[in-house]
Amino acid sequence: MLMDEAQRLTARMAVPPGSLGLLEREVQKLFRAWPQIEWELRPHHFVFAADNGIVAAGVVAQDQDITYLQAKNMVEGRAAISCFCKVQQVPLSVVDVGIRSDEAVGIDRKVAKGTENFLESPAMSERNFWRACDVGREMVRQAQKEGCNLLSFGEMGIGNTTTSAAVLHALTGADLEDITGCGANPGHPEIVLRKREVIAAATKHYRPLMKTPQDILRCVGGFDLAALCGAMLACAEERIPFLLDGFITAVALACAVRINPEVTRMAIPTHLSKEPGTAVALRAGGIRPDDAPIHAEMCLGEGTGAILGFSLLRTMLYTVRHMKTMEELVKSSNQ
Repeated sequence: MLMDEAQRLTARMAVPPGSLGLLEREVQKLFRAWPQIEWELRPHHFVFAADNGIVAAGVVAQDQDITYLQAKNMVEGRAAISCFCKVQQVPLSVVDVGIRSDEAVGIDRKVAKGTENFLESPAMSERNFWRACDVGREMVRQAQKEGCNLLSFGEMGIGNTTTSAAVLHALTGADLEDITGCGANPGHPEIVLRKREVIAAATKHYRPLMKTPQDILRCVGGFDLAALCGAMLACAEERIPFLLDGFITAVALACAVRINPEVTRMAIPTHLSKEPGTAVALRAGGIRPDDAPIHAEMCLGEGTGAILGFSLLRTMLYTVRHMKTMEELVKSSNQ
């Protein structure tokens, strides 16, 4: 779609130009991403869930079983993301890409029961990396077949702020002090120090092997990150816009954009997570951090910020379609 058409649709509204701020830019980006204008959102939210072997290195304070328990909670409709999706009437799918359990949770696409401890070996084999990546692609293409025109992504996996910080550090060279936060471990400064120590050692060790974003994800990433990256690449190929969530989805975006720069055009920011690496990851993915309309100091993950963003986008789409245009307003005043 022509860029000036997206601007024309928002500029004709009976409001002062630019008075709806970032919300205007959000809906403009949606219009530009679609092959043609649509007035009905047909969304689907995917949560990719997997365990991370790096938790064995002491980078989290929780039990690893939380991944399984919380993913199951999502499926049962009692997790935060389940509630957010229910309120907004967004279909939710939990995809088990690699939870450390015999029983699969949600859609069974289990590549393995978690990744390896990347202090001891690469997080995953090349084969398993591509399998995880293809899971994300599969979900996008299935959603497209079902008529979806807007997707959103989240994740669940104890230890995935460590894998995400490791990937971002290897990808951008950003200082670990600037991108490594507490994740799900508030009140544990020793955990943050341990995460930085582990990431520094691993990225130094694998540096000769990490020539591409795919190499980086394979060596120090997670199955959830690989699936997210694959999903975003498929969105670019199929012209389906998607809503970003927080830090982890922003890191996946940064990887996907290095592989295919067109991914940026499909990515709609929603919130600025308080996880410290988020702004760095967004910039690496071609998104200005200030373009995220929600600054709520959230860092839950699961895609909760993305679904809040969906509510704003749906409101704006309705407004653009139904609000009087400036021309109509002037005409009515002259009658």
